[in-house]
Amino acid sequence: MSAARKTPGVANPAKPEADLEEGRMPFVSHLMELRDRVRNAAIAFMIGVVGSYFFSKEIYEWLRAPLFSAWREDPARGEPYMVFNSVTEPFWVYMSVSLWSGIFVASPFIFYQLWKFIAPALYKRERRMGIAFGVVSAVFFIGGAVFCYYFVLPALFRYMLGYIDSSQRANLQMTAYMDQTRDTMLAFGGIFELPIVIYVLALVGLVTHRSLWKFNRWFVVLAFIIGAILTPGPDVVSQLFMALPMVLLYNLSILAAWRVTLKREAKAAALAKDTPVHRDEDDD
Repeated sequence: MSAARKTPGVANPAKPEADLEEGRMPFVSHLMELRDRVRNAAIAFMIGVVGSYFFSKEIYEWLRAPLFSAWREDPARGEPYMVFNSVTEPFWVYMSVSLWSGIFVASPFIFYQLWKFIAPALYKRERRMGIAFGVVSAVFFIGGAVFCYYFVLPALFRYMLGYIDSSQRANLQMTAYMDQTRDTMLAFGGIFELPIVIYVLALVGLVTHRSLWKFNRWFVVLAFIIGAILTPGPDVVSQLFMALPMVLLYNLSILAAWRVTLKREAKAAALAKDTPVHRDEDDD
């Protein structure tokens, strides 16, 4: 009769495929899964918004601190101040602060829900990384916003306030300042997610360290173009503050992809080498 013999101690080559099969689900189930993840992320977001609303005034004062610090560097400008055009504008500014703060507060749970949605496409061992993915993604996202707050915004405001002189004065509005600060911090938070995005793409096999390295020189050019587009000011300093971290993060991402690719290739080589041999045996 025909029988398959497997060398003792050799891993079953069908196991990785079985791990993938465990996570696969029909299209309708994917839609239901997406609905559940969006619902859970929305609940976490709303909790973050409600919690942030009680501190919205303090958060706004913290957000405008870089502007006021840059303003006070020239005593001739006097004390800094903000204006609003309607009696309801401060309320809506604080509400906006609560909404966007809620994203940062709930970001670990939101990223965790994102991972749970894409996890079925990964191997069983990789699907267990959900909590680590949520925490690390939130750290990078918040870290990008913090980097923007402490390094980019002060340099930007010093440059922009340099236009104040005896013939023209600043009339800073709450809403305009909130919009500009929010957009800049969110842009940096998104840019700092680059290593996480590339790591996930490497896990699913869409990119390798080789392809990333070949694209490296073009990414340097792309980083400076993105820096010129996303930074709100025309000054070179703020553009460099976005472009240079992007280049650094991209090259760190190549190292992460290199580790993932080597593991995958080593596993594939081992499976190809240890494929059991089938042979016929006569019955006794």
